[in-house]
Parts: sequence; C-alpha cells; structure tokens
Amino acid sequence: MNITKEQIDPLNAVLKVELSREDYQGKVDTILKDYRKNANIPGFRKGQVPMGLIKKQYGKAVLVDEVNKLLQDNLNTYLTEEKLDVLGNPLPKQQDNFNWDADELAFEFELGLAPDFEVSLTPKKGIPHFKIIADKKMIDDQVDRIRKQYGKLVAQSEVGPDNEVTGTFENEAAEINHKTTLELSKLKSKKALSALKGKKSGDTVTLKTKGLFKEDFLLPGMLGIPREKAEGLDIEVNFTIEESNLREPAELNQELFDKLFGPDKVHSEKEMRDKIKEDSEAQFQQQSDQKLLNDVTEKLIENTKFDLPTEFLKKWMQNTGEKVLTEEEAKDEFERSEKGLRYQLIEGKLIKEHGLELQFEELRDYAKNFIRSQMAQYGQTDPKEEDLDGIAARVLSNQDEVKRLSEQLMSQKLLDLYKEKANLKTKEVTYDNFVKEVYG
Repeated sequence: MNITKEQIDPLNAVLKVELSREDYQGKVDTILKDYRKNANIPGFRKGQVPMGLIKKQYGKAVLVDEVNKLLQDNLNTYLTEEKLDVLGNPLPKQQDNFNWDADELAFEFELGLAPDFEVSLTPKKGIPHFKIIADKKMIDDQVDRIRKQYGKLVAQSEVGPDNEVTGTFENEAAEINHKTTLELSKLKSKKALSALKGKKSGDTVTLKTKGLFKEDFLLPGMLGIPREKAEGLDIEVNFTIEESNLREPAELNQELFDKLFGPDKVHSEKEMRDKIKEDSEAQFQQQSDQKLLNDVTEKLIENTKFDLPTEFLKKWMQNTGEKVLTEEEAKDEFERSEKGLRYQLIEGKLIKEHGLELQFEELRDYAKNFIRSQMAQYGQTDPKEEDLDGIAARVLSNQDEVKRLSEQLMSQKLLDLYKEKANLKTKEVTYDNFVKEVYG
C-alpha cells in the first residue's frame, strides 16, 4: 500500500491511496474459505460447494468490504502519524467505471484541513465582567418575605386591605372552578380591591380577569387553568369567600435565626442581613459567570479571523449525514453550523495552548465533589470517601454522564482562564440592573 498527499491549497488536500492485490487478497481468500465451510446451497453438501460458486456469489462483496476496512484503518493511521489536523473525515472522490478486478486499485480522498490562526484574549476594548451585588432594597424585600413566610395567620371577621383571602373562583362557561388563596397586596385592580373590602365568609364577589393582578403570570395559577388559556383572558369570574386572615410578620429573634440558618449560626438582624447578602451574591455569581462565558465566546468568534475549507465542508455535510442533502440544504446546514465550528476550533486551540486538557483524575474528583454537594442537600454532610468513590465509578461508567460532566468541567477551566488572562472590565451592578442590561 502507498499513500501520498497532494496539497491543493492551505485548507485542502487530496490523499492518493494505491493498493496491490497482495494487500488484501489473503484476507479475502480466508473469509471466502470460511463462507465455503458454512454455506448451505441446494444441490451441495455443507462444505463441498465449489469455490468458484462461492467467489461468484460472495467474492465482490467480500472484496469491497475488506478493501474499505483496509482503507479506513490505514487512512486513520496516516492522519495520526502525519499529524494532519482535518475537519470532518476524508471524503472519497467519485470514480466512474471503477474496476474492482484490477491488480492495482487506486483511490482518492479529499481532505479539509484546519486553518492556522492565533487567538488573543486581550481585545482592545475590555469585556464587561459583571459583579452583581445585593443592594439594601433587595435585602429589605427578602427580610420582609421571610418574616411574612414564617409569620402567623390571624383570622379576620371581614376582608381588610392586607389580608390573605381563601375562596373559590368559578365560571361555568370557561370551566373554571378552583380554590385558592389571594394575597390582596398582589391585586392590581382597584375595583377588585374595593369589591372585596369588608366582605365576610360566604360572600360572593364578581371580578374581571383582565388586569386583576400586578403580575400577569399569577392569573393561570389562581384560576387553575393552563397558561395559554389565561393569555389575554377577559371574562368575569365569581369569587366565593371562605375565610380571611391577616398575616402577622414573624419576630426577628433567635428562634427564627436558628430555623433559617441552623443553631447558633446567626445571632442578630445585622448578621442575618449579612448572611442574606452573602448567599444572594454567591447565587448571582453563577449568572455572572455564564454571562462572561457567553460574552467571551462571542468576542473570540468576532475577533479571531480565519478561513475555512467551505466547499469541502458543504460537500461533507451533504454526503455524510443520515440522508443525502441537496446542495441548497447543505449550504443552509453549513451556515447554521459555521459559528459553532469556528468556536470549536478556537476552543481547541485555547485548550492545547494553555494545557487545559482533561485528565481522568480531574474528572473523577469533579464528579465526587458534585456528588458530595448533592448528598449535602439531603443532610448527608460527611460521606465516607469509599462511598464517594463507588458512586463516582458508577456515574463515570455512563458515557452520557461523562460527556455532561466533562463539558461542565471544561467550561469551568475556560472560565478560570478567561478570568486570569482575558481583558475584563469589572462592572458592579444590582441584580435588577443586571437583568435590564442583559435581557432588556
């Protein structure tokens, strides 16, 4: 066998493979002999079928199969030994009237080569790195929610402006019959508030659904209907009152602190507020990190310029999927995939240049830490090391889990790299302003 490479341009090459009969004939003959031993053909005893008949019936198929295996194995070896960085797989060139009976077989394969390029993590304009803080208003609101959540309900003889009213919504035509509890502070409609004020258990009031709540997403849950049915709903519903209660906020005392944070972890309102701020900002960090990953990814794609073997990739996409695509379909598929492909190449270069390749020990430790955090949520705060090893081994025996954890760990390693090396500009914002800036 002889393999040679013809360089067409920096991104395209052709591999020429020449096979002689000696390269494959021995394997073909061995397989045909096995076929002969086991062939059941009417008119012949098992194992006594003439070899000429076996060759006529199976010879060409066995030859093609063995040559293809030989080509695949040797092409992979050649690409590895020559350290060729290819995109996709070698694509066989069409050869009309190919003669499989010739003593010498010649094949050609098109290659799409990965481009050579440089990646810079220091663009002139700094990439925003959001530091999300929990401001006083957010902490005040959280304290109010906690006091309300752990407060006690005091029965009221009639509905007051700050009451929680339990009752049933009904509209027979709209198939609504749902018991719920209304927090009057969440009502937007002044007419609804006026209609409910002063009512007692057993009274029924008629309310309009349109504009009933300050936040529209509350309507489907309150009425017990699907979200899509609640969109734009503008009908009247009857609400029959069963009871009205006033929630007295819980006192900020040691009993509440222990209930929230564990015994003797927090001892004052100030410590409680500091703890809320710390926990909130730790949660915000995940959102800030994801935003940073997305922004750096976009900047790298935008600023890292290189050409791709576009025509080869279109042809490869056209011919190697589950079904053969038309030229137009392949063009559309390439356009959809191009951005992701460019980032894969950029990411691969960063991983190689900065030594970020995953090691099994790293993945195992990452899996164990993930398992440890999951167990802690269920009260198992001090698992044995051998138990963690056993669970991690079972998790890592699942290829889907390996892929998921590998992607998470690589994202973390890239994030750490960006924080250390990239040109970042820290931007301190409240959570509300972060949401406005990121999501509009």
